[in-house]
Parts: sequence; C-alpha cells; structure tokens
Amino acid sequence: MVADSIEREIVIAAPRERVWEILTQAEFLGAWFGNGTPVELDLRPGGRIVFDHGVHGTLPARIERVERPDVFSYRWSQGPAGEEPGEGNSTLVEFTLAPVLGGTRLRMVESGFATLAMPTGDVRDRHRQNGAGWDRKLPELAAAAEKLPV
Repeated sequence: MVADSIEREIVIAAPRERVWEILTQAEFLGAWFGNGTPVELDLRPGGRIVFDHGVHGTLPARIERVERPDVFSYRWSQGPAGEEPGEGNSTLVEFTLAPVLGGTRLRMVESGFATLAMPTGDVRDRHRQNGAGWDRKLPELAAAAEKLPV
C-alpha cells in the first residue's frame, strides 16, 4: 500500500506576501518547475498552469484554489506528459502560508496517490519521486523569497 499524501513544511525568512508572489509568479514557476521559461498561468480557480519541462514535455495543471495570501492549490496529472489532470490520474498540490515570528510557514500537501488508476509500482515510484522533488524544490522557493529586497 502506498501512502496517499506527501507533506512538507518549511519556515521561510520572508513576509507571507513575498512568498505568495514568488509561489504564484509565472517566471518563478517556469524556472522552479520547468525549463526556465515562464509558465502559462491563468491564476484563478479553474485556470490552467502549463509547465514546460523541455525534453520531458509539458505538464498541464488545473488551479483549484487561489486565496491570496493564504492558500494556492492545483491538480496535476501523474500520467504521461501532456495529459490533462482528471479523476484517476492526478494529485492535488496545496500550499498553505501562515505568518510566523521571523517569516512565513509554508506547508505543502500533495494528496490523491491512493486513488490513482495506475499499477501499484508506478504509484509507489511517483510518490517517491515527487517526495524527493519537494525536498529539493521547497528550499529553492525559500531561497528565492529570502533573496528579494524588502
């Protein structure tokens, strides 16, 4: 059995508004999750994000929640590149931001692995790969937010 979610939390030495701006900025998302070019981004519930991973293809996502500056979430496919997210092929990524002494607590939860319509081994691999990815990417987000001038 594969765990349904991946949960990570990081404290970023930057104000919540700055973290929000970085997290929802097309240029940053393109560099963070893509090949360096800005992502296609329609920042509203029901809007799309399209991450371009170069040789790995494009990864479309559907935005679920935009509650500035507290919550940002999207659903993305765990299937082949280019596949639109839908029931049975996607996970939900939710970022929650909260002010704390000295900065912002960012909590990320990616859920829905248990309901993926994929072979168990593939789901296990995806869970492991995504977890390792978040371990690399969240510190990058923190570094980007912390280096901007106030």
